[in-house]
Amino acid sequence: MKLLLTSTGFTNPRIGDFFVNLLNKPLSEVKVIFIPTASRSKEELYYVEESKNELIQRGIKTSNLSIYNLDKRLSYNAVKDYDVIYVCGGNTFYLTLKIREDGFDKVIKRLVKEDKLYLGVSAGSVLAGPNIDIASPYDPNDVKLKDWTGLGLTDIIVSPHYTDNDKEVVKKFKKEEKYKVIPLTDNQALFISDKEKKIIE
Repeated sequence: MKLLLTSTGFTNPRIGDFFVNLLNKPLSEVKVIFIPTASRSKEELYYVEESKNELIQRGIKTSNLSIYNLDKRLSYNAVKDYDVIYVCGGNTFYLTLKIREDGFDKVIKRLVKEDKLYLGVSAGSVLAGPNIDIASPYDPNDVKLKDWTGLGLTDIIVSPHYTDNDKEVVKKFKKEEKYKVIPLTDNQALFISDKEKKIIE
């Protein structure tokens, strides 16, 4: 299992360096399935473009970067040869709904078990945890999602974009949640594998 959970992708170049070092093949051969679905606003879509550019600047070939907008069913066989599942930020509730509707949640879990890298940005990082409750003070649940269960790739809840203004919100969640809550600033990432857990900053 390899999870790289970020607030803003590779804004901090050290996170991008860490990403490159996780890959066990030349960057020109790395295939990425890129999921921008959570991004709906103009601002969110701007950051999606930034995320794509960061991958390309790091050496990922455009031809190896496949965008999947959760608008059709994509089977395990269609993506089993990909090395990275990159899940962008945006509205966490909408993302959770769409990823379930297409059954891609099951595909992601299978890929992660096969040691493919899951790279989350903001909502994508929250989704990786046991639940998405931490998104409730920030994202409108305009899709009226009732089941707030996450992918459960880890039992850690990530609170992205953390600043001092979020101190009380995170403190409250830490008291109420049975799971560990880790706040991440925009310059931090959490790496989780079968062997270790560590903050990159």
